[in-house]
Amino acid sequence: MLLEAVKMAAPMVRSRLLLTLFRRPGAFLSAPGTAAVRVPNQCKSGRNVLQLHQRGIFKDIFPEGGDLHRLLESGAQTLYCGFDPTADSLHVGHLLTLIGLLHFQRAGHRVLALLGEATARLGDPSGRSSEREALSAGTVQQNARGIQEGILNVFQNHRTCFCSEAEAANLGPLSILNNWSWYRDKEVVGFLDSVGRHFRMGTMLSRHSVQSRLKSPEGMSFTEFTYQIFQAYDFYYLNQHHDCRIQLGGTDQLGNMMSGHEFIHKVTGQDVYGILVPLVTSSSGDKLGKSAGNAVWLNRNKTSPFELYQYFVRQPDSNVERYLKLFTFIPLPEIESIMVNHRKDPGKRNAQKRLAAEVTKLVHGKEGLESSKRCTSALYHSSIDALEMMTDEELQVLFKEAPFSENLLEPGTTVLDLCRKANAIPGGPRGYQMITDGGIWINHIRVTKPEQVLILGQHILTNGLSLLRVGKKNYHIVKWLNLAAQ
Repeated sequence: MLLEAVKMAAPMVRSRLLLTLFRRPGAFLSAPGTAAVRVPNQCKSGRNVLQLHQRGIFKDIFPEGGDLHRLLESGAQTLYCGFDPTADSLHVGHLLTLIGLLHFQRAGHRVLALLGEATARLGDPSGRSSEREALSAGTVQQNARGIQEGILNVFQNHRTCFCSEAEAANLGPLSILNNWSWYRDKEVVGFLDSVGRHFRMGTMLSRHSVQSRLKSPEGMSFTEFTYQIFQAYDFYYLNQHHDCRIQLGGTDQLGNMMSGHEFIHKVTGQDVYGILVPLVTSSSGDKLGKSAGNAVWLNRNKTSPFELYQYFVRQPDSNVERYLKLFTFIPLPEIESIMVNHRKDPGKRNAQKRLAAEVTKLVHGKEGLESSKRCTSALYHSSIDALEMMTDEELQVLFKEAPFSENLLEPGTTVLDLCRKANAIPGGPRGYQMITDGGIWINHIRVTKPEQVLILGQHILTNGLSLLRVGKKNYHIVKWLNLAAQ
């Protein structure tokens, strides 16, 4: 197969190896159609979403001076954005491109989310100082399933949480495709013959992503160098089979977009366009992503709704207005009002809380937002009511380092028994003394009587949980298994 051949040939570019893998010259410029995961019908803000430049979402358009405005105003268009499954979840760094797609969908355009199962095997060099670690086919397939689920969740949450019935009916359709479906049966020589000849080495070498890597100590492999050809062909394939004329991506994708534009124009004479969204960076200016070690994931099993919520609550004032424009669908006049009120008392962080609520609801739905609020109340406001509403899973997420144990509740169980069952205190007189000295809290209430029998509704919550704290930061979670029998 083509991808395997390229990977094998990468170290030394073995011409004979490429030739021996040839079976038939593939009709690469007229590939067969492919099945798509389709969300059937589907807020409208006018066709020309480029008017959203006031929100800062669309940073640049390629090529400059084109007729993209006119194209968008002429009727519903098809655009795509690619997501290489190099991990099993997207992260906050991808969120802005998803929101860009949603704005197009709200305007009634057709949206394609492309899973790059093939291109993930190569590795996009854009914005990287070293080559990605090679991934097995099985890992990439598994990652693709996780990313597909994440994309569908965001689009479904947007539909149910941010659109009325009338608006939802006007949303453009979403299709999720996988580029492995059009590469898996293709051969190397056919690809080089019909596609590769349209790319000039000088142009490819001049790309910023290539230049920066060629000057680095590690250099650049042939595998990475070919990435821009594959992304260009993806755009061509979608153009031919889905009438796609617009690609959306981060600013680090400009070189790849230019390659796609040039290739399609050479082969078809048609004008296509690229729209660039700004990259989301940390306070230190680093691009947010797993390679930078600072990823905030969109998969709740990797980053909980509470952690996502807190990430946006903790944003500095210098970011919050910009982020409200980028990451939410709140109208601009309302954002201005939010910021006016926020500046009256910045310490309340009301703008950050609104931002966090909107993003968490988009990524995790209403249930995820409610969960994050429960966790916030339980942790930062010592709310017993919030603790009682929490599941043991939520508590374990909230207190990640806290030991979790399950115990049978026996009649007459005391505070001292609870502490010992949880292995929270040392044995003998020293542990007893820790309680009498006031070093123990149960469900946010300080206890000082070791022999006190546990009281349902106070020491044991109605959900069967006890949150035990020793000192300032050492938490233990106890779940009582036979509470109903008491």
